[in-house]
Formats: sequence, structure tokens, C-alpha cells
Amino acid sequence: MRRSFAFRLAAAFAGVGIAAAALPAILVNVAFGTRFERYLEEQRGVRQRQLVAALADSYARMGGWRTSDLEPLAALILMDGGTLRLEDAEGRTVWAPATGAAASAMARMHRQMMGSGPLGPERRLPIEVDGSVVGTAVVRLPEPGVLPQDEAFRASVNRLLLAGGIAAGILAMGLGAVLARRATAPARELTRAARAMAAGHRSHRVEYEGADELGEMARAFNRMADAIEEEDRLRRAFAADVAHELRTPLAILRSEIEALQDGVEEPSREALASLHEETLRLGRLVADLETLASAEAAGFSLERRPVALRPLLEGAVEEFAGPFETAGVRLGSELEDAVAEVDPVRIRQVVTNLLSNALKFTPAGGAVRVELRRHGTEAVLRVSDTGPGIPPDELPHVFERFFRGRGARARGSGIGLTVARELVLAHGGEIAVESEPGRGTTFTVRLPLAAAGAGAAPEPRASAGLPRAG
Repeated sequence: MRRSFAFRLAAAFAGVGIAAAALPAILVNVAFGTRFERYLEEQRGVRQRQLVAALADSYARMGGWRTSDLEPLAALILMDGGTLRLEDAEGRTVWAPATGAAASAMARMHRQMMGSGPLGPERRLPIEVDGSVVGTAVVRLPEPGVLPQDEAFRASVNRLLLAGGIAAGILAMGLGAVLARRATAPARELTRAARAMAAGHRSHRVEYEGADELGEMARAFNRMADAIEEEDRLRRAFAADVAHELRTPLAILRSEIEALQDGVEEPSREALASLHEETLRLGRLVADLETLASAEAAGFSLERRPVALRPLLEGAVEEFAGPFETAGVRLGSELEDAVAEVDPVRIRQVVTNLLSNALKFTPAGGAVRVELRRHGTEAVLRVSDTGPGIPPDELPHVFERFFRGRGARARGSGIGLTVARELVLAHGGEIAVESEPGRGTTFTVRLPLAAAGAGAAPEPRASAGLPRAG
């Protein structure tokens, strides 16, 4: 069964709380047991030293072993629940108290009262008087144990620790559930927004403005949604524009063909020329779409080689000389020699699109100028016109797909500059635009120069096979 991240986070909090309570309990029990056993062992050592000191004192006072003087020491052994056998220096037993049944029973009773364990192994303790060993005390003392009251205290401490651990676990789980729900709220909101986007609700946004990583993710998602919504808008506008552009030539073709079929109009040279012009207009619209698709994949189909840019640009200027003269627009150029490692067909397409764009937006009596300069490791191409310029609010969008400025409805499909940008970027170059309303526009293309000594390949002199995007 799938469990949510919030549940796992709450369970982790509970586990940490229980572990935090269990660890002190374990440490307390270990410390209690270890230190108490050490304490009992120290007490047993003290008893043994007291016993040896008492026996040595008796021997020194009496000048030897006297059982009458040793009898009072029997109580010291019985109170510990142990046994004692005294040997002289030759190893003969001289005294063995608490050997009867009554004494053994009393020793067991003392062991039970003290909570001691069974008797331990024999320990031989030498007895010294004036630096000489005068005897040996053979002692068996009970193993260390825990008194009932001590055991009860330990059990009560464990119960308190257990209760505290359970309470800490419950509190940690509750706190973890609250924190987990708050921490995962942005993720749930992001999921809802993504599902809404997938369902086609492009206006849905994530309403979270935190300063953490989730806030940055939400802002990135909103930026992506804005871009998708804007692209959808541009696509719809483009589809409407294309439909409008297609409707006119199709209507003309239909009406003229029907007139020819009905005999209303004779098949003349002028009629056929009109039909041919409308078919060319439809072909240009289809070519625009094909060009955009191919430009976006240009980075995978470039045929780069060292190309002399000056002859290439001269050929483009020569090709456009006629259309510019017909439109009453002056076309001039100032070109330096420069060799770049590029695909000449694609770069010719970039220049064609820039000149076509300048021609469309420069009125009669205006001028267009093409410049080529070397600047460091780059070849810099500029196409400037004296047209009406681009409004500041439209300037950031001129390279966007399907974008067409105000008043540009009948002047192309709005993808020519997008194609130019994609082709320039595919070559590792840059393209930028500068414009001031009423004073014209300048497009600047920067391309990396070829390595020194690279020979220039022949460049295309005509662009009859190139699609010209509007």
C-alpha cells in the first residue's frame, strides 16, 4: 500500500521520539547495574580486609591462635551469609565457625535478607603479622545481589521511563503530522497545479511564495506555466492568422477557377498569372512552417566549413537589389573580409530573412545598410534600416515564435526572425536587436571566426532553393 510522504515523515518523528526516550532508559539500566555491582564488590572487599585485620589482631594479642578469642568474629561471617575456615602457617585447620546445621541455616537466612546470590568460590586470604604469614583465611562469600527495595526502585524508574517514552512518541507523532502536513502542502499544491495543467487548465498557478526550495520550485513552475500559456496564445493567434492568410488566396483561386469553368472568363495570360501568384502565396505559407521546424533542428544538420562571409553577403545584397529598387528603398553595404566556420546555406538563410524583414518594414525613400566587421574572435554582421522602429513593449518578443507586432498582419507569418535566431544559436553565435521608434532598427549577428589558416569554401551565390521566412 502506498503511503504518503507526510505519513512517513510523521512516523519518522515518532521513531525519533521513542528512540530519544529509549536511549536514556537503556543507559540508566546499564549504568545502574554496572555501578551497583561495582559497589557490592567493593563492599565485599572491605569485609574481607576487615576480617583479615581482625584475625591478625587476635593473633598478635594472644601470641598465637586462640579459639576463645576468635569466636566473636564468627558473627561477622554469619551476617554476610558466608563461611570461614582458618588455617595456621603449616596449613592445618585451627578454627572453622558456622559449620553446624543451625549456622548454615542462619547464613542462608542472611543471604536471603541481603538479596545475595549463592556462595562464590573459595578465596584464600593470607594473614600477616610483623611481615610474616601466620595463617590463611579460607573464605566463601555470597555473589553480589540486589536488595528487593533496590530492585523495586529500579523497576519504578523503568516504568517512568517507559511512560515517558510512550508519551514522547505520541507527542512526536502528533507534532510530526502537523509539521509534515505543513511541509508537504506546497508539494500537494504543485501536484494539483500540474494535474490541472495536464487537463488543459493553463491559467492554474501555484499559490506559494516561500523563500525555501519549495518556494523556488513553485516560482519555476509558475514561470513554466506562463511560458506554456503564452505559447498557446501565440499558437492560437498564429493559427487564426494562417487561416486568414489561406482564406484569401483560396477564395481567389476558387472564384477564378469557377469563372473559367463556367465560361464567364476566358483562360487568358493575365488570369493564369493571377492563379500562379496565389499558388506561390500558398507555397510561401507552407514553406514558413517547414522552415521553422527545420531551423529548430538545425544544430543536428549543419554542414560546417570555413566560409568567406564577404562574398556570401555580396551575393545576398545582389539578389535583393531588384526588390529594394522596386520598393524605392536604398540598399547599401560595407563589408570586410572575414572567414567563419559555418554552414553557408544556413547563414545565407539568416541574411535573407534579415533583409526580407528590413524590406517589409522600411517605407519608400528609406534605406537599409548591411555591414560586416571583424571584432576580436568574432565576425559581426549588422543589418540596419530607417523604418518606423519597434515599440519598446514589443522589442523583447521579436524573436519569439509566431510573434507579429501591431500592424504586421499582412506582412508575413511572424517566424522569420525566430528562424534566424535558431540558426545563429545552432552555430554558437548570438543575435540581438536594437530599435528606437521613428529612427529604425538594427539587427546584430555575432559568429565565431574560423581558426587561422583555414581555407574558405565556395559560398552559394543565389538562394533560389532557400525558404524565405516571413
